[in-house]
Amino acid sequence: MRSVAIVGASLAGLRAAEALRQQGFDGRVTMIGAELRQPYDRPPLSKDFLLGTVDTAGLALAEADEYDALDADWRLGVRAERLDAPGGRLLLSDGTQVRTDGVVIATGGQPRMLPGTKDVAGVHTLRTLDDAITLRAALAERPADVVVVGGGFLGAEVAASCQRLGLSVTVLEAMDIPLRNAIGPEMGAVAGQLHTDHGVRLICGQGVAEVLTRTEPGGRRVRAVRLADGRELPADLVLVAIGMRPDADWLAGSRVPVNNGVLTDAGWLTEIPTVAAVGDVARHAAGTSGRRHEHWTSASEQPAVAVANLLAGRHTAHCTCRGYFWSDQYGVRIQGAGSITATDEVRVVEGSPADRTFLASYHRDGVTVGVLSMNMAKAFNRARRTLLPSTEEEDRCPNCSSGAVGATRRGAAEPTSSTPSISA
Repeated sequence: MRSVAIVGASLAGLRAAEALRQQGFDGRVTMIGAELRQPYDRPPLSKDFLLGTVDTAGLALAEADEYDALDADWRLGVRAERLDAPGGRLLLSDGTQVRTDGVVIATGGQPRMLPGTKDVAGVHTLRTLDDAITLRAALAERPADVVVVGGGFLGAEVAASCQRLGLSVTVLEAMDIPLRNAIGPEMGAVAGQLHTDHGVRLICGQGVAEVLTRTEPGGRRVRAVRLADGRELPADLVLVAIGMRPDADWLAGSRVPVNNGVLTDAGWLTEIPTVAAVGDVARHAAGTSGRRHEHWTSASEQPAVAVANLLAGRHTAHCTCRGYFWSDQYGVRIQGAGSITATDEVRVVEGSPADRTFLASYHRDGVTVGVLSMNMAKAFNRARRTLLPSTEEEDRCPNCSSGAVGATRRGAAEPTSSTPSISA
């Protein structure tokens, strides 16, 4: 293999390029990115960047000399439109082609929108730096009523930032409890109380029936959000945070299997051994079911394993990443790790949820499968270390004849959050 093209110039793509060089690959590396910017850190977009405590330069994932050391051919501001894997060709949106022996897909995803809101002024999503710049400018105009649609981690962090800015905020969550699927109903309820602790209105169990608009000279602008029960909430600004759709439509006809993401084995290889996928777009088959981990740590750790397998031309190692995440909201740090489901038994091990300072463990069939904490970082890290050996054994991969595992953690400091949907 003398050339590798990486499609997606964000965290996962950058880590893939670094892994190629670190593992001794001296061939051509082509970085293809839809944005005109070199890779930047996305999690701070919902917090520090919105609050103005971090600027664009502070989001850089690497220094200029580190980019130079990669010796990569950067193709920024263009999208991959078609992959011809047998022919070793990528067709780009600017009409050019890239010849390559191997491909790493790291395209992440696109934010989901509310129907009929594409061209409505005042309705925002948050995935890219350009999104964050636009949203920050809109918040600086001091909208009287902000509505955040979606009570997941991203929506909660934006709501907390708006509250810090002194704005009136309402969070809408379609489920009866925020974060039910991510951390279970008991802890989801505790996380939801963070909003009410800080004067943010939280409405659960209500979907959005319609975004109401008014006509202005430049087009339509949001004026209210109508709920499924008929209530109307005044809204000068709406942030839609209802998840993302994996950016994999461009792979149609490529023979790369796609189903809610690019399907891979636990070593991030697809059915085509010259094609790997990492980050938010990858849906891997570790354990007994396919899943995607939309977290910063996953996007950072997966590429080293994927690259090792890609260069070997077969599955020689697998990744034991198990969904470590953290989120900063209202001055509270939430940390979680393991394989958490909504039906797990939850036990509070230390502290008290009422004080928003505690450590909890999750249990399934008598086995500890996850841990979660609020403002107890040291206790969480101790518990997480005891959790990892058992989860590694659970995810032993039958494709690894050598039994090798991968994903050595980088020594860099963690960013401010691993907010799902803006990680990679």
